[in-house]
Amino acid sequence: MSVVSAVPFMKPVHMRSPVPRGRRHTLPASEFRSLSPEDAISVFEIEREAFISVSGECPLHLDEVRHFLTLCPELSLGWFEEGRLVAFIIGSLWDQERLTMDALTLHKPHGTTVHIHVLAVHRTFRQQGKGSILMWRYLQYLRCLPYVRRTVLMCEDFLVPFYQKSGFKVQGPSNIAVGPLTFIEMFYPVRGHAFMRRNSGW
Repeated sequence: MSVVSAVPFMKPVHMRSPVPRGRRHTLPASEFRSLSPEDAISVFEIEREAFISVSGECPLHLDEVRHFLTLCPELSLGWFEEGRLVAFIIGSLWDQERLTMDALTLHKPHGTTVHIHVLAVHRTFRQQGKGSILMWRYLQYLRCLPYVRRTVLMCEDFLVPFYQKSGFKVQGPSNIAVGPLTFIEMFYPVRGHAFMRRNSGW
């Protein structure tokens, strides 16, 4: 049984909003699920538009999207409306305290840290709070994975407040630079100190 099917809130969730009496149709259903390699092109199209227009660089190229969605699809989450991808997160496992250049392309199966590579929202669905909602659902999902201790990401300065609202804390300047771009590394403690004491022999 896959991880996804074992976690109730990762099953497809259909949300319908009330409509006035007399109207027979309903608003489109929303679905949250892990992504697959078949979703890679839709993912990359959203990512390319979101990042190229701002920074000129994509966190993941198409072959890298396929790479992670093949190796660790359970660490991704897509938001679909009427079957159309509108927002997504892609992550992989990492086994060190801080991110290095290797973290951009490697998945460490025995790691306890989830590295969030990218969160992006389709341009027609921005400014609606979807990024924050998706991140909240993703972090709740990670709490159900017993091997995950923390999650980390790197972002540009202007995005720090967005991630702080989701509970991320600043770790400091990232050791990674992409061309002229520099980043801030942030982390979120998926497991608290009590959990780590119980599982570390303290």
